[in-house]
Amino acid sequence: MRTLAFILIGLLLLGVALALSRPTWRPRVALGFIATWLAVSAVNLGVGLSHGYSLAEELLVHLFLFGIPALAAAWAWRRFTTRPASRQ
Repeated sequence: MRTLAFILIGLLLLGVALALSRPTWRPRVALGFIATWLAVSAVNLGVGLSHGYSLAEELLVHLFLFGIPALAAAWAWRRFTTRPASRQ
């Protein structure tokens, strides 16, 4: 349950950050989110390790904790940087 909540919080934060940013800044916001989310995930990994879990136990879980919101941000970055083809 905690894993799902962490992923949903990441997706929610990404959505809020993109919604509150100017359209021209959205690609930068998406990339900035990935860097920020990596830092948040690293802190969360450190907390898990300090509670006695091994690195091997934590890595797979943190792959999903970081990966799902980061993939959503990468998708948003791609969506906002891709220009539609000009119609002739």
